[in-house]
Amino acid sequence: MKANYLDELNERQREAVLHINGPLMIVAGAGSGKTKVLTTRIAHLMRNGVDAFNILSLTFTNKAAREMKERVEKILGGSEARNLYIGTFHSVFARLLRAEAHRLGYPNDFTIYDTDDAKSVLKTIINELNLDDKHYKPNFVYNRISAAKNSLMGPEEYQHDYYVQQEDMRANRPLIGKIYDMYAKRCFKNGAMDFDDLLFKMYVLLKSFPEVLHKYQHKFKYIMIDEYQDTNPAQYEIIKLLGAVNENICVVGDDAQSIYSFRGATIQNILQFEKDYDDARVVKLEQNYRSTKSILNVANEVIAHNKGQIEKNLWTDNQDGDTIKLVRTNTDNEEGKFVADTIAEQKLRNHYDNRDFVILYRTNAQSRSFEESLRRKAIPYRIYGGLSFYQRKEIKDFVAYLRITMNTRDEESLKRIINYPVRGIGKTTIEKTLVLSNDHNITMWEVLERAREFGFKGGTLEAIDGFVTMIRSFQAMLGKHNAYDVAVNVGKSTNIVKELFNDKTTEGLARYENVQELLNSIKEFTETPDEEGELLDKSLGSYLQQITLLTDADNENKEDSDVVKLMTIHAAKGLEFPVVFTVGLEETLFPSGMSINTREELEEERRLFYVAITRAKSRLWLTYANSRYRFGNLVQNEPSRFLEEMPEKFIDRSYAGGGAIRNAFGSTNGGGWGAGGGSNMFDRMQKKTTPSSPQQQNQGPRPAPKPATGPVSTHVPTPGFAPDDPAGMEPGMQVEHQKFGFGTITGMEGAPNNRIATVVFPKGGGEKKIMLNYAKLRIVR
Repeated sequence: MKANYLDELNERQREAVLHINGPLMIVAGAGSGKTKVLTTRIAHLMRNGVDAFNILSLTFTNKAAREMKERVEKILGGSEARNLYIGTFHSVFARLLRAEAHRLGYPNDFTIYDTDDAKSVLKTIINELNLDDKHYKPNFVYNRISAAKNSLMGPEEYQHDYYVQQEDMRANRPLIGKIYDMYAKRCFKNGAMDFDDLLFKMYVLLKSFPEVLHKYQHKFKYIMIDEYQDTNPAQYEIIKLLGAVNENICVVGDDAQSIYSFRGATIQNILQFEKDYDDARVVKLEQNYRSTKSILNVANEVIAHNKGQIEKNLWTDNQDGDTIKLVRTNTDNEEGKFVADTIAEQKLRNHYDNRDFVILYRTNAQSRSFEESLRRKAIPYRIYGGLSFYQRKEIKDFVAYLRITMNTRDEESLKRIINYPVRGIGKTTIEKTLVLSNDHNITMWEVLERAREFGFKGGTLEAIDGFVTMIRSFQAMLGKHNAYDVAVNVGKSTNIVKELFNDKTTEGLARYENVQELLNSIKEFTETPDEEGELLDKSLGSYLQQITLLTDADNENKEDSDVVKLMTIHAAKGLEFPVVFTVGLEETLFPSGMSINTREELEEERRLFYVAITRAKSRLWLTYANSRYRFGNLVQNEPSRFLEEMPEKFIDRSYAGGGAIRNAFGSTNGGGWGAGGGSNMFDRMQKKTTPSSPQQQNQGPRPAPKPATGPVSTHVPTPGFAPDDPAGMEPGMQVEHQKFGFGTITGMEGAPNNRIATVVFPKGGGEKKIMLNYAKLRIVR
């Protein structure tokens, strides 16, 4: 045990660690040492007599969970830290669900479908309904269902929710609810849960079985949540349920880094924590240990433009550092060349390694010009977010055999490998098996087991019997052998390894090497020193759960490779680099033209810019191009509005044509944007915020917009405008809307938790349907 573990903390960090009982919110600014605080707090709890088995700590990546557990062990010494429940939401809930799955009618060894598996099931259902999969795109339908689950809306509720159904009707996709219902039933039949089910079913389990809720409420007496600003409604409700008895809930996060609303995360969870827990202690970690003063001052100034935030001001004892370099180029290709040249120069001048550099962009499509330029300079690089190892075909094929061995109800895995390698079970046989499965409401595996009974004959029957016998031989090993022994037997008996070895093409060799790497990873898994609790299990089921629940950050964890890294800003969250290039800072690109239609959207884009800035430790370059090709057309660009929000004294614009940033009123501190042209903030807000076709974007100055038809509101909200709780709103009330002005509620419809008001605004456009959970109304009387 480290006797002086508290001595390494600053005053605010120590305050957070010493608070043991009662709700606690740690507002952890970028680079403020939140992981150190979390791990030290866990160690301090255990030092003060809290049993490790009673502590639950939830993160968003397995990498973060491993790091926390290692740090706790280092502080405490010994092996007691191995008894902690530390992991991602999905891995911890998967573990709990496996213990309780029978209550929900699932096998305890249920399969966990990844995104590709889920979309494959959806594609099958869409085809069964004779729907056009170009209209009902599996990706769109999957995202729609995912959003519903993360909002705790099951298939039945989805189909009876007025607002959701109206939205699907307007999108001309009225059958999504039916697809959702069939998908849920198909997954249940297959003994499978998708990623979102691990949250949704956990909530259902706790709500439906009071004895289970009671069990885990009293088991997890202390709960800690990392990155609380990234939680969605399902995670929020589960934590509320688990923590309801003891209320020893500690959440750690930074509202200024809430950037995942597209995944269902809601910033309101962290903003309303003090309302959820009246006696909550709030500790702000505002000392930054990562960045220079210049970088931090720019970040503070930019994020200050957001209205919806917890007030804080990051500061640092680090040196002032270089000013931030603002770089304007004529084209996106020149932007790529500039970045590559600067990396080469910085490596020579300041002795940086390749790994010290990162290029951050808003969308993956921007990587091309940087890749080309880095290749020309012979600078090694790596793109994060590419094809994951576990998504490669040969790996998915092999893993499908392992999954069907564990769970014969897994229809997706069965379809994938029933005739791979080729064994004489053709497309017609597979389709017949599927039809029989659906007609008799049994699994495909049960059809295969009863193949003779269902009329299969000759060579087909022989092939099916051989396949069933082989899978049963794999299953016979499960109770006696570890994951590696089973996997080696699968590779040998199926002839997968032999077939790939015999393919002497370059691609075939690569596939063979990938399968060998998979076997290596299984061997490493089984030979990792035994630990108490979760990691003791070296079975095939335990291995499959581990690889299925790997996050993007875990798959990309190659810290020691000396390459320049290219990634989206979303992928960079939680990382830090000595030198950062944030590129493509142009209107409609960053901020995205898809995300500037409401204040909430724009503020999330600004938070994304803040995240980009605060990844930098020593040096930061911001670049933009006067023109770039988008959708095959050359588009002229305006500099991002975020560049106007940076304090002038910390910016070096000598690279940017000597221009100066216009302020919000159109005045300048210098020569304008030079060749890039420019406009003040007021002018920009008059323009159409989302781009039309690329052809229209490239036709010079845009014509003035046509006047809007009907009454247009010029309402100025009442000073101190604050929305009221929608639960208290009823027909007949007078209300005020920030945009439409004053109106009268004339009707109310929808479910109690999802009400829609009909409001007449005499001066704001007439009658409107307002969804009360999203629109903010103030009750006048």
